Formats: sequence, structure tokens, C-alpha cells
Amino acid sequence: MTRDVIVVGAGPVGLMLAGELRLGGVDVAIYERLSARPTESRGASFTRRTAECFAQRGLLDRLGPTEPAESHFGGVPIDLGQLPEDHAGARGISQYRTERMLEGWVTELGVPVFRGHEVTGFEEGPDRVVVTVDGPAGSGRAAARFLVGCDGGRSTVRARAGIDFTGSEPTRGFYTADVTGIDTRRRRIGENLPDGSMVMAMDLEDGVTRVVVHERGMPPRDRSSLSYQELADSWQRLTGESIHHGRCHWISCFTDASRVSSEYRRGRVFLAGDANHVQPPAMAQGLSVGVQDAVNLGWKLAAAVHGWAPPDLLDTYHTERHPIGRQLARNARAAIELRLTGAELDPLRGVLADLITYPDAAEHLAGMLSGLGIRYDLGPGEHPLLGRRMPPHHQLTLPNGTTTRIADLLHPARPLLITTTTAHPTAHAWTDRIDIITGTWTHQPHPTLHTALIRPDGYLAWTAPGSTHNLTHALTRWFGTPQNGTAR
Repeated sequence: MTRDVIVVGAGPVGLMLAGELRLGGVDVAIYERLSARPTESRGASFTRRTAECFAQRGLLDRLGPTEPAESHFGGVPIDLGQLPEDHAGARGISQYRTERMLEGWVTELGVPVFRGHEVTGFEEGPDRVVVTVDGPAGSGRAAARFLVGCDGGRSTVRARAGIDFTGSEPTRGFYTADVTGIDTRRRRIGENLPDGSMVMAMDLEDGVTRVVVHERGMPPRDRSSLSYQELADSWQRLTGESIHHGRCHWISCFTDASRVSSEYRRGRVFLAGDANHVQPPAMAQGLSVGVQDAVNLGWKLAAAVHGWAPPDLLDTYHTERHPIGRQLARNARAAIELRLTGAELDPLRGVLADLITYPDAAEHLAGMLSGLGIRYDLGPGEHPLLGRRMPPHHQLTLPNGTTTRIADLLHPARPLLITTTTAHPTAHAWTDRIDIITGTWTHQPHPTLHTALIRPDGYLAWTAPGSTHNLTHALTRWFGTPQNGTAR
């Protein structure tokens, strides 16, 4: 049996990708090395754009209550209240909670998740990839048309594909732990200390506090030798507070290394999430950028499976997402230096704090961190929304009088052609793969937007007014040759 796609890794990125593929009608399975879902929480927050990605699939409400997260760069706060859009992410959400939500979703969609099955290698042929899997019953093989490694920073898929993973070497170490029974002062964005040390404490759920410690001069650590006593000793030296009495539910460490894959695709093999990019978790970016990788790739792979993908559509996954990964690595290095270099960088911190009192500068920096600043090259044109995500809260009034949000219209993960004034008979040749919606904007976007072609990932591929190319060109560019081979 040859499936359409095998996804390696059942973390948030692998689960999100599998759900995207299944919505696209793809036969997909997930192979996961671990026999049970982890109970620790490596990621504890996600960005605004990732919250929007969840909302586009009707998933955000499944997470339950969330709290808005403050924004900062290297510990320098950004006042989000001065911006025209809400850039605040969500904080205090354990990764376990996110994974549980996503696994419930993909299970409802019929995606099999094979836990306790480790993919140890693969062979790529002209029309399929055959993977070697070690599972409870021994070693076996499975085949698929495409393979996606969502298997983390030590990705087996990336290593077997021979894809370079370049970046900075680790120089600093950090402790992190989830603890109950402590009432230390909360330091949600982290607190920089004058000598280049830092501490962070934020609430998760069920009385759990996430603590992070870096003590100046602390080298990268080996996870196997960690102890809560060492973390608590360091915390007390830096803050004067004792958390020794707390109950440690999970402890780990990380470094200041940042790396990014040289290729997000090689042939029939793709990478997503931490397999593509790793960086210190201090900016709540890793999980978030990985989920956005999945949303960008899913509909494109589905198009290839169904045979209507334009020739270079799969290549746009690398060209669109690789720059985001490189920016992420650069920003992480800059933020760590800003946070952990001592008082000698106070003048630079002061300059940055002054700059981001200007709304344009604050919006640019916040946009990089929230994901709302992403703009893909989706074609020439002048409309400021072209290539950006369509704000999901924008509402349409439909001909039957009901009102709906863009986010709700994107639940099926299908392209949308929204038109408010002019019929577009050209588009009817693509109705097997796009949804045509007629209505009126509850609040007209500014500048005026009469027609919007929105990809399944929520990004605007064509606008009227604004785009230079005609609609037929845009439809063919992103959604292939029409069903009957002609377009008017």
C-alpha cells in the first residue's frame, strides 16, 4: 500500500500538517517514535498569527481560555496598545494541551497516528519514498508519494536526506522547569539582570509555574545530568528567593544556538518545524513558526497529490518559508545578545526602547514577532494586503443576510474568491478546487477591496483593485490549469 503522504513526528507541527492534508483529501499517516504523548510542556505560548491559523480551522476555541501575551524583543517591552491591529499572542498554554487538541482533531478527520514507530531511514524513488520503520512488531517498511519530517531539531529525516543544518554554535546554557507549590514573583517576559543573567517565571495551568534561569557564565548543559537542586540554587543566587520547596514536574535545558536548514524540500522529501529551524525558546517562536510551516505546505502537497498543482508550486514552500526561518535565527541571536550581554549594552537597549515608541517602528518589530508582518511575493500590485494574510476577523454579509468571518470561511482549507461588486465568470472553471463567495463587507477594508483571491493558508494572492496581472493569471499561477482546460 502506498499512501499519499507520511508525516514523521506527532508534535504540534506534524499533527497540524496531517490535519491540513486530510482536509485536502489526502491519505496521510503519522509515525511517531514515542509510544505515548509527552506530558511535559516545552512550548508554553504561541504568536498571534498562529492563533489565527488555529482559528482558520475552527480549532482555537478547542484550546479553552487563553491569556494575551506581552511582546518584547530581548527583554525590551513593546507597547502593543499603540498599534492598529492586535499583535498579542497567547501565553500559559502547555504544549501538552495544544497537542491533545490537535490529536483530537486529526483523529476526528481519520488520520492514523502510529505511536511507538520510529522512522530510521528512507529510500527515494522516482514516484515514491519508502521508509524503514521500527515498531512494536519489529522492523518494517511503508511507502508514500511524499515524506515530511516534522521530527524535531535532531531530525532523522533531515539527516538521511543530507540537508545541511547551519547556524551558530551554542555558547550559553539555560535551565527550564515546570514547578508547583511556589509563589515567586512572576516575570512573564523574563527579567534581565545587570551582569548578563536572566530569570523568568510564568503561569501555565493547574498551578504550574514555568521557570527559566541563565546565570552568567553557565555553559551548555547535558540533559542527563540536570537536577532541580542546581536550578533552585541558581535561582536563589540571582533573586534572593528560595524555590527549593517546589515540586518539579519536568526539567530540561536549552542553549543559545540557532540553526536553519539549507533546503526545506529535496525531491519528494520535505521538512517542517524544528526539523527546519531551532532557536532558543525565549521568544515563543519555535512552535508558532512550525505551525505556520505546516499551514503553508499542507494545501500545496494536497494540490500535488490531486494532480492540479502548477509545476513550481511545491518549490514555493521553500521560497516562502526559508526566509522566515533565516529571519527567525537572526532575530533569536540578536535578542539573546541584547538580553544576556551585561550593562555595557544598556545604551543600545535605551535606543531600541526609544525607537519603538514610534508606532511604525513598533509595528515592524511586533509584526516580525507576531507573524502579522509576513508578506509573500504573490504577484505584482499595489494593494497593501496583497501577499499578506487576510485579516481573519473581517466580516462578510452574504446574500441570505447572514454574517460570517473570513476565518470561518477558511475552515475547509479551500481557496476563496470573495467578490463584492463584480461577477467573475473566469473563476467558474476552477470551482472544483476553489469556493466563490459573493457578499458585502461589513466594514470595507482600507483601501477598498472589491475582489480577493485567498489561498487556503489565508494569504491574499490577487486583489481588485490592486493586482497588476489579471485574475486568470493568478488562478493558474496558484491553482493550476482549470478543470476543462479553458478559462474565459
